[in-house]
Order: sequence, then structure tokens, then C-alpha cells
Amino acid sequence: MLRRLLFMVLLAWPLSGYSSELPDETREVIQALFPSATVIENKLPDLPVYPVYQLQELLGYAYLSTDFTRLPGFAGKPITMMIGLDTKGRFTGVKVLHHHEPVFLHGLGEEPLTEFVAQYEGRSLTEQIIVQASSRSARNATDNQVYFDGVSKATVSVLIINDTVLSSALQVARNKLAGFAQAAPTKARQDFYEPLSWQQLLDRGYLLKARLSAADVEDKLGRPLSDYPVDLEPLPGEPFTEIYFAYMNAPMVGRNLLGDQRYQAFMERLDGRGKVMMLMSRGTFPHVSADFVPGSTPSRIGLHQGQLAIEMRDLNWLEPGQAIAASGAPPLEIMNLFRVGGNAGFNPGSESTFHLDISLPRNHLVTDNARFTVPVRFSDDLFEAVEVQPGHQSNREPMWVGLWKERWWQIGVLVASLTLLTIVFARQKTLTRHPKLVHRFRWGFLLFTLFFIGFYAQGQLSVVNIYTLFLALWDDFSLNVFLLDPVIFILWCYTFVTLFIWGRGLFCGWLCPFGALQEMTSWLGQRLGLRQVKVPERWHRRLILMKYPILAGLVATAFYSLTLAEQLAEVEPFKTSITLYFVRYWPFVLYALGLLAIGLFIHKFYCRYLCPLGAGLAILGRFRLFSWLERVKRCGQPCQHCKNECGINAIRKDGRVDYDECIQCLECVVILRDQNQCVDAIVQNKQRQKQTRILATDAAGA
Repeated sequence: MLRRLLFMVLLAWPLSGYSSELPDETREVIQALFPSATVIENKLPDLPVYPVYQLQELLGYAYLSTDFTRLPGFAGKPITMMIGLDTKGRFTGVKVLHHHEPVFLHGLGEEPLTEFVAQYEGRSLTEQIIVQASSRSARNATDNQVYFDGVSKATVSVLIINDTVLSSALQVARNKLAGFAQAAPTKARQDFYEPLSWQQLLDRGYLLKARLSAADVEDKLGRPLSDYPVDLEPLPGEPFTEIYFAYMNAPMVGRNLLGDQRYQAFMERLDGRGKVMMLMSRGTFPHVSADFVPGSTPSRIGLHQGQLAIEMRDLNWLEPGQAIAASGAPPLEIMNLFRVGGNAGFNPGSESTFHLDISLPRNHLVTDNARFTVPVRFSDDLFEAVEVQPGHQSNREPMWVGLWKERWWQIGVLVASLTLLTIVFARQKTLTRHPKLVHRFRWGFLLFTLFFIGFYAQGQLSVVNIYTLFLALWDDFSLNVFLLDPVIFILWCYTFVTLFIWGRGLFCGWLCPFGALQEMTSWLGQRLGLRQVKVPERWHRRLILMKYPILAGLVATAFYSLTLAEQLAEVEPFKTSITLYFVRYWPFVLYALGLLAIGLFIHKFYCRYLCPLGAGLAILGRFRLFSWLERVKRCGQPCQHCKNECGINAIRKDGRVDYDECIQCLECVVILRDQNQCVDAIVQNKQRQKQTRILATDAAGA
């Protein structure tokens, strides 16, 4: 009885000493991550983690992601998560506590976010987690890579979450979990070089080789290669596969393999960002498959160091048919440069392990798999110790670089279209002499803006971007936040520059997807014969001022409560219509459709009177350097033709163009260039004809 009482006292002591200090909300979250926990201690003094026990057995650690990394989300603020990690480096779960990601808060809802983070449960730091836009969370044939379902329209947000989860978990694992501690860090010696042949590189351990014969593979598979429909039997004396490994950051290796000039270009391009391994192979089964996509992660071969899976991503920097500079190199069929490291990092001077996965289908239903592991330890001569290991971010490629690479063709199309639009605006005086050409180009570009920039590339600018910038300037500005979405970044840069040349109108009239949708709605209303409402001039001049207090209110609210500002930003129908394709809770859809319905009768009603983004651009547009839209003497005195044709009513009665409201549709310029529409041109033509008749009469009388 005494022993039982003593045991209960000892069990209760840590509970009262530590757990009682935890807030109830924190305890509930951690308990959900570790259901069998009986003791949850307070944060440790040396590392901000909560140790979790079942009786006296350590189950693992829980921690707040923001205690380890404050990578900003799409809204400029970090995503706060509670993460559970057991003693073997497996995630017990991830719980999102707080975030400002607009697409989840006021768009898709929290369910897709919850479903995404639920995929971490049971996954291990020894696996390489890859987030894809459309693939089910499952192991692939390599038994090492795990593909997570991404969230459509929230790619940036989920990539930030994944980076935050993995980088913080690795910090905890390396400090608290057995088997995850790093060896003394090393780096390549930059002053160590001499010209060597291929064989000398191999003999000294600067270049490593792995060779598999057909017999090795058949023994592992348990059947001869002739049983498989694909012909993989090598010629007599030739290997099934022969793979060479080289650490390219070391000049002794890189200069000998690439040659001096190419190695210098390689290092300049790398610019100290990351560590690179070169893999070269020959044989019937090279290290990458025939359908390998350059720039991606290989599926046949993987890399481990310690217990951690090391990310490998192809750089696609080698020229087609590039030869090895070192003399005596064998003929090599496949060569790739792989950036290695990722969140896990990579210590080139420590031992690592490559694994080659061989997957051979016997038929449509049965596939045989075999894995071969290759220990890799380069000669110590290549490396030197470093006193302090750089943080995991210091030698990693920034996240935005990878996002830009993935969307390279979208960037190319967007830049080409903006270049074309710039040429058209710069040459508008010449081009507007051809009305049909201008009209066709405008409608073609509006369709491109709506369907490519808007629906496909998700390039709808928003007032949220404006107060995100203000908050970033107020707190701790980082350009990386804005670089996460290349399409949005390029559009903002282009819009900002052109504001000082042409004013607000270039974006609002040509590059705003919702503006293009309104333009098409107005055209539809006219085609249907609906009566077009002309807002009286007196009311129009008052209503156009409404968007400015809306903008001021949103920006001011953002400094008080970002959450409230994001809710109020729903005055913009962009998220409902462009981002979510009108698939949303019905009040938001009704609001967006209502604005478009009004646009059937009143041309671009939302743009003219309610748009806070347009208000912000109009304010900056007042600092434009030029007034490109030409006016002549009779404009407004007495001619009102351009004013009457201006659907957005941006021309005053005296003929002046209101650049704060003008959307640069170029219709007034077309009229001015048309000898049959411009009253000034018509009058001048009549005067010239009259003068000609008078001269002819005088000549006949003489």
C-alpha cells in the first residue's frame, strides 16, 4: 500500500510541477497530438519544446512553429502551428492555430487547410515529402519519397506550411532526438586543385564509383532479366549500371570534370547557393529514367545522410552532349547536376548513402522491386572543417526561386504580353489610325487577361496587396514575401512603373481580370438590347469619390486588425469571381453576380464607384509624367462626341480627360484620328473644301 501511494505521489509531482503552468488551450492541443500522454511538461529552458510523457516514458515533443521559424505567409504574417514529433522523428500531427492566408480565411474555407496538414501524421523526417498540386499522399516506388496533395489555388500557402513544418522539425530532431545530430560541418577546400585524369580522381577518392552486374540484379530480384518484357540484359562484360558520384563544389573535382571555363561559369551561376552533386552513369539502367523531367526530383535514385532523406533536384545546367574534361573518362550516357540539401541540409565531408531503386514490371499487374544502397564517403583531402554551421536557410535556394522555375512558361507568356502591350501604347498615335485593328486587339487582350492572367495564372491584383506592403514596411520588410507569386509580382512591378507614364488606366483598362469581365458584361447588355443607364454628371462626380474612403478605411483597419481588414476586403469581388470561379458560399456569389448584373446597365459600375484598388492606383497615377491622350481645340467646345462615347465617363464637358478615372481604352484617340468621326477634322475638311471651291470659282472668273 505504501509503495502504491509513493508511486502516485511521484506520478503527480511532475504533473503539478510543470503541467499546471500550461494554459488549458495549449494542453488540449498537445493532448490531441499525443492522445496517450499523461504528463505534459512546460517549455524547456534550452529549447522551446514541450516534452510529452506516458507515465515515465518520453513520447516526444510538441512545439510552436513560430518559436523556430517565422517564414511569412502569403499575407505577410507567419502561420502559427503546434507540431508533434515522436522520439523516432515521426510526426504525431500538425495543428494550425493561427494564420492570415486569405484564400483559406475568406475563400476555400478551413477544411482544405485541415486536410492538408492532416497528411503529416505518421510521416517521418527520414522521408522526403514533396508537395504536388494533384497527387494522392502515398509512397511511390522508391519507398522514400512521399507525395502530398496540394491545395488548388493555395499553392504558395501550402509550400510555406511544408517548409515551416520540416525546417522546425529538423531543428528539434537535431537537438533532442538520438540519431539526428549532425557531424562536424565541413566545406570544400577552394585552394585545393591540381590537374588529374579520370583514373587519378578515382584512385584518390575524389570521384566515387558504383557498379552493378546483371547477376547482382538477378540475385536481388530472384529471377533472370530475360523474364521481363523490357530488354535490360547488358552485353557480355558490360554492367547493368555503372554510376559515378562527384561533389562539384570542390574545385579539385569540378574543374577537372568540367574544365576551367565551364567550372567558373558553373560557380558563378551557383553563387554560393547550395551544394551540388554530379551523377554520371552508363549501362542498360541509368540513374534516371527515359521519361525523367529536367529540373525535377529523380525517382530511381535517392540520398540519405544519417537518418534524414536529403532532397535532390536536377539543375538542368549541363549542355546536351557535354563531354568530361578529365582525360580517360569512359563514354557516359547520362549526366546530371543535382542540388542537394533542402531543409535537411547536407554535410559533404560526412558519409552519406545513395540508394538505387530498380522497378521492373513483369506484366500489367505484377512489378518486382529491388533496392541497392551505395555508401559514399569522399576523401577528406577535399574538405575543411568550419567552426560554425550556417543556418539551414543560409545556403539554401530561397523558396521563391523554385516557384519561379516551376512557372517559367507562365512568366514568359506574361512578359511577352506586357511587352506587346507596351509597344501598342507607345505607338498608339500611329495604330489608332486603324480602328478595326485597335478594337480587335483590345478585345483579344481582354480575353487573354480574363482567361490566362485571371482564371489560369491567378494574377488578379487586390487591395490586400497594398496593405500587405504597408504592414511589411511598418514591421520588417522582406522582398521574399512578394516574390512568392511571380505573376502577381511582375504585374505589380509593371503596374507601378506604368502608373508614372500612363496613369491608372493601363492596368484598370487592360490588365485587371475582373475589369475585363465587367467590360464583357457591358457588351452583353448592349447586345441584349438592355437600356444603358447614364449616371447624371452631378451624381457621377460624387459617386466616383466613394472608393477613396473605402481604401482609407481598409488600410487603417489593417494596422488595427489584419483579420478584420481581410474580412472587409470582401468589398472586392475578385476572390469570388476570379480566384474561386464563383464556387463559394452563396452571399459572396450573390454579391459578385449582383455587381455584374448592375454592369449590364451601368458600364463598369464597380470600377467607377467602389473599387479601392482603383482608388489607390488613381492616387499614384496623379504623379504620371505624361498626358498621352491628345486633345484638340474643339474638344468640349463645342464637340461632345468623345464624352458621349466614353462608357466610363472620364471626359469632362470642357473636353479635359480625367486621368483618375480613365481606363485608357483608346476609343477617344480612335475618334480623334478618324476623319469621319472627329468633329474638328470634319470641320477642317469642310473649310478646306470650301476654300478650294472659292479658289476654283475665282480662277474660272479670271
